[in-house]
Amino acid sequence: MNILSSRRRFLSRFTLGAAGLWVPGAFAEALTLTPRQTEGPFYPVDLPLDTDNDLVILNDGLTPALGNITHLSGKVTDVKGNPIRNALVEIWQVDHHGVYLHKGSSDAEKRDANFQGFGRFMTGSTGEYYFRTIKPVRYPGRTPHIHFAVKMKGHERWTTQCYIKGEPQNEKDGVIRAIKDEKQRASVIVDFAPLTGVTTGELAARFDIVMGYTPQA
Repeated sequence: MNILSSRRRFLSRFTLGAAGLWVPGAFAEALTLTPRQTEGPFYPVDLPLDTDNDLVILNDGLTPALGNITHLSGKVTDVKGNPIRNALVEIWQVDHHGVYLHKGSSDAEKRDANFQGFGRFMTGSTGEYYFRTIKPVRYPGRTPHIHFAVKMKGHERWTTQCYIKGEPQNEKDGVIRAIKDEKQRASVIVDFAPLTGVTTGELAARFDIVMGYTPQA
C-alpha cells in the first residue's frame, strides 16, 4: 500500500471516529455561543488548486508540510446542541514559518510550498467537521491561532478564531481580550494534546462552533 493510499484510509477512519463522538440531543441546557471574531486581512485572495481538508499534503504530493501535524475536529450546532448540516467550514492559518497563503503576508519568500494554508469541509448530518493541519505558530503581533469561516445558505460568511490553551501570548493578544464574556473567551481556547495511540508526535484538537442559527434556518 502506498503512502497516499494509507493516508486517505487513515483520514477516513479518523473522520468516522470523530463523528461517533457526537450524540444529537445530548445537551439539555443552552450552549455558549461561539464569539464572532475578525476575519483579518489574510483570507486567501487566490485560492489554492487543492482546497480539501488535508492541509499537510498538497494534491498527490509525498512531502508533508513542516510543523506539528494536528487533527482538528469539532461540530457545528445551534445553541441547543442540534447539529447544523451542509455548513461549509473553512480554515486558514500561517505555515510553520509564520507566513500566510496571501500576497500581502510578510516574509512571503519563506512560505512552505508544501503547506496548503487553506481548507474546506462540508458538515454532514452530525454537524461534524475534520481537518488535518499543523499546530499554529506565532505571527508578528498575534498569538498562535487558526481562522475559521462558516458559510451557510441564506447567511453571510461568519468568522471566528481558535487558540491554543496554555499559550502565554494569549494574555497579551488584543483579539482575544476583545471578547468580554469569560465563557465565550474560554470557548475559543482549546487543548492541542498528543493524539492517543500514535507514536509520531501528532496532536489532536477539538473546537466546537455554536451558532446563533437553527438547523432549519
